[in-house]
Amino acid sequence: MGFFLETLLGGLMAGMLYSLVALGFVLIFKASGVFNFAQGAMVLFAALAMARFSEWIPAWTGIANPVFANVVAFLIAGVLMFVVAWVVEFLVLRHLVNQEGATLLMATLGITYFLEGLGQTLFGSSIYKIDIGMPKDPVIAFESVFEGGVLVNREDLIAALIAAALVALLSVFFQKTATGRALRAVADDHQAAQSIGIPLNRIWVIVWSVAGVVALVAGMIWGSKLGVQFSLATVALRALPVVILGGLTSVPGAIIGGLIIGVGEKLSEVYLGPMVGGGIEIWFAYVLALAFLLFRPQGLFGEKIIDRV
Repeated sequence: MGFFLETLLGGLMAGMLYSLVALGFVLIFKASGVFNFAQGAMVLFAALAMARFSEWIPAWTGIANPVFANVVAFLIAGVLMFVVAWVVEFLVLRHLVNQEGATLLMATLGITYFLEGLGQTLFGSSIYKIDIGMPKDPVIAFESVFEGGVLVNREDLIAALIAAALVALLSVFFQKTATGRALRAVADDHQAAQSIGIPLNRIWVIVWSVAGVVALVAGMIWGSKLGVQFSLATVALRALPVVILGGLTSVPGAIIGGLIIGVGEKLSEVYLGPMVGGGIEIWFAYVLALAFLLFRPQGLFGEKIIDRV
């Protein structure tokens, strides 16, 4: 029982990190109706900025305190992601208002390559580390309940709590604030939202800025765990099954989908992997996503679209 709980907790914590990355996809889709292929590049760019600024701040200020360096680096990286959002809106999105979804999709592909190239130019292409002080050593919990206790990775636990707090905050933002309601209105119909006075350009800047902050937190956490390198952009690919499972328009769907994928990967690898030679964790999420595309393409919480002719 202890080993099962250990595996389950590991899956839940990994699932929260998947949800955090998937949330970036959902935010952009809710505001523009387009799948943002640039989300992985945004995670990479934000992680590179965080890693490099945390190195440069002590040299610039002469203060060697790592906490101070990390806080200032996070703030500067956050401002940088806001600037990226404004530039994307000013140079790209405002010229594509009311265009076809395929046009916006191709625009996000262009933004992807631009951010990857800009990140390499500004911050370099080496492997960098982010040390935000999260403990690396695991602890054993519930020793009095289960024989041998349950091994818990403290870094994963803290990362999952940060991701959960951010997800909860964004859920409240979308449901309870006037700006959040405006974002949902823009997602439903660009022209109708403009006709009632909702400024589309400002909304897109806001949503890309929020998605940039989400990318920054995700990049910071994944960079702390795996190091910051250009393969970090592929983390977004791990979130694709999550948004397919939960639904492209649902913030709760991103959360539930991430938890299902995370737990499913861990349990299938541990209990089914030995029967088939292992490797289930690599493809489990994509097979599950394929099944949903076949039988419920809108996902668990997505809106079913009915076209009347």
